[in-house]
Amino acid sequence: MQKNINIGLIQMTCTVDSISNLDKTITLIKNAANKGANIICTQELFKTPYFCQTEDYSNFKLGEYIDENNETIRTLSNLAKKLKIVIIASLFENRAEGLYHNTAVVLDADGAYLGKYRKMHIPDDPHYYEKFYFSPGDLGYKVFKTKYATLGVLICWDQWYPEAARLTALRGAQILFYPTAIGWLPSDKIKFGTQQHNAWETIQRSHSVANGCFVASINRVGFEASPDHNEGIEFWGQSFVSDTSGQILQKASSDKEELLVVPIDLAEIENTRVHWPFFRDRRISSYEYITKKYID
Repeated sequence: MQKNINIGLIQMTCTVDSISNLDKTITLIKNAANKGANIICTQELFKTPYFCQTEDYSNFKLGEYIDENNETIRTLSNLAKKLKIVIIASLFENRAEGLYHNTAVVLDADGAYLGKYRKMHIPDDPHYYEKFYFSPGDLGYKVFKTKYATLGVLICWDQWYPEAARLTALRGAQILFYPTAIGWLPSDKIKFGTQQHNAWETIQRSHSVANGCFVASINRVGFEASPDHNEGIEFWGQSFVSDTSGQILQKASSDKEELLVVPIDLAEIENTRVHWPFFRDRRISSYEYITKKYID
């Protein structure tokens, strides 16, 4: 496993045409590979608009059964093998009749399907009605040992939970990838926009610090109108990679499609954890109440 690698982040807009979205993503994956990317990650639910703005039963038709024979996965698997890259792809999983998940799959550089992660934390907020669509994940916090790095995948709302980042890092993740779809409601942007974005960025950078690992957050960009003619969401982009001390290595803009290819040195993980030995000094016997909903 080489120490110096490049990770690619695809920040883009989406239309209602899933084939067009997939084709655009494939083109950007090829561009990232041509720029030297070894591991490439899509944004959350990259094949569709963010359909969770409304509760609409017709959106369930967008789900797809996920295994090695899935057409999207076969296409991306062949691409990974041809380009010798790792691909992380965020999809809407139709697991069974009436059972759906927000899921990410990982394909190794030889095209092998390494498995999937199902989003554990499911939000329910205005314009983010995900509990209507997604059942919480039941696969736990997973890592995937790829050709280039051992990585963990968490999805959007998961990024606010230090427990998720910690448990994934404790399983050996060197990089935490967060496919994401987050933005401003236009009515909130002037008053709350800066603090909302700062909170989002800060919590993820803190996962880098607390766990001595790299974090890659991949957000979508552009305005998506609400199907019920409500105000819609302005996705704030600003995809970024932070290093093992939480410093941002590269960040995309807030309003443009961008492809980031970011070099990282995995040797920094050992060096950081030796000098900031948070794993060594954890007092695990004192954390028994962390499994309680609240301590009365």
